[in-house]
Amino acid sequence: MFTIVRQRDRRPAVFLGVVSRLDQPVSGVVIFARTPASAAALAGQFRERTVDKTYLAVVEGRFPGITGEWQEWIDRVVPGEQGPGEASPVGPASTADRSTEARVRARVLRRAGEVSLVELAPTTGRKHQLRIQLASRRCPIVGDRRYGARLPFPDGIALHSLRLVFRHPVSTETITLAAPPPEPWLRRFPALAPFPAN
Repeated sequence: MFTIVRQRDRRPAVFLGVVSRLDQPVSGVVIFARTPASAAALAGQFRERTVDKTYLAVVEGRFPGITGEWQEWIDRVVPGEQGPGEASPVGPASTADRSTEARVRARVLRRAGEVSLVELAPTTGRKHQLRIQLASRRCPIVGDRRYGARLPFPDGIALHSLRLVFRHPVSTETITLAAPPPEPWLRRFPALAPFPAN
């Protein structure tokens, strides 16, 4: 007895590469690439720090500083191991020091009661960087229990990737991807609305 086995149709493999990532409880814009070459080119832009990244965060407390005025923070962080108040200003680091430099510009957009709406523009991309840097200034992100937040946020944490600006890997034109904060933000923080849409 013979069995005929038909070869399945051979279709080209589909590639979808994740170029930018967010922590699981964070909402917002991410970038996917459709080819390995594009993924590599886009990853290179992140490594070279040429991608402009903008985040929004709702933080506990009265965020320090004048509304609308940018502050620049340069800290050393050890991702995943710090609690509130443990990020420190940059200083000499020994070869055994596992900390990495974290740079971000920050400004408060609005304040309402016990929370503040903050815009963040990081130039580095360390794991948990923004969460650690905000917590170290006694302004943890709402819902971020890991880094000392008291106030709950049922949809993860109140950190949102608002905008990414980068060069298209083929045409080299400037691309801006933006997403407004999701609906739970409007329900949870009506006093801070309207939220920037891009």
